[in-house]
Amino acid sequence: MSNIVTKNIISVINQKGGVGKTTTVINLAAALAQKGKNILVIDLDPQGNATTGLGKSNLDENNNIYNLLIGKVNLRDSIKSSVIKGLDLIPSNVNLSGLEVETANDANRAYILKEILNGEQGNYLEKYDVIFIDCPPSLSLLTIMSLVSANELLVPLQTEFFALEGITQLVKTIERIKVNLNPQLKVRGILLTMFDRRNKLSSQVDKEARNFFKEKVYHTVIPRNVRLSEAPSHGMPCVIYDEKCPGSKSYFALAEEFLNQIPDKIGSAA
Repeated sequence: MSNIVTKNIISVINQKGGVGKTTTVINLAAALAQKGKNILVIDLDPQGNATTGLGKSNLDENNNIYNLLIGKVNLRDSIKSSVIKGLDLIPSNVNLSGLEVETANDANRAYILKEILNGEQGNYLEKYDVIFIDCPPSLSLLTIMSLVSANELLVPLQTEFFALEGITQLVKTIERIKVNLNPQLKVRGILLTMFDRRNKLSSQVDKEARNFFKEKVYHTVIPRNVRLSEAPSHGMPCVIYDEKCPGSKSYFALAEEFLNQIPDKIGSAA
């Protein structure tokens, strides 16, 4: 089975919930779209927060990632336009939570998404500069599918107690995936989220993360910001909802830093 990944597919991953993963997906994607890039977001989380956060319903029973993975719809039909020019979405649906049980007897189930994205249907994806996959907050089959399909990872890391302990487990998983399923997988960047400059712990985690991950940690940090939490309830990314707030400014800065990264300079996940 081919391990060559031709598209720029980035999984946004952390097995812990509440670290700003979906917030990062929708705001970075929207900021890049506003800079003229064509972006696709694949919502691989059964909760469907990236779907609703981009103004779409996660109750659509037909054109969604679940039906795409079980072969009920094709790739082109599963893609929906968002309200943001240049930003498209493959929405999620709660049925996705049953996929692990339904595919239990399929030895190649970890490759299902990869084969769709890199097969004949995947030709339709050539127009996208970046494809982001929003993973569920667990190391489940869906997350493994995402790691197998991606060529790079973006890891949001909350600047709170135990944050680095959780990430060691993630690094071990990435290593196992590289050895067994996807040798090309690399960490593109670690993003510090929920940063509070008044809190000594935030600065401590910042320092430890930069010592451990070196240049992989983005210079941009995402602050704790009420507007970032408010925006999804309005069905839009914060960078659209309130582009002047500190959270949005940080995601615009991250988009700039993201675009300036030279892939050859990004280290491996080791």
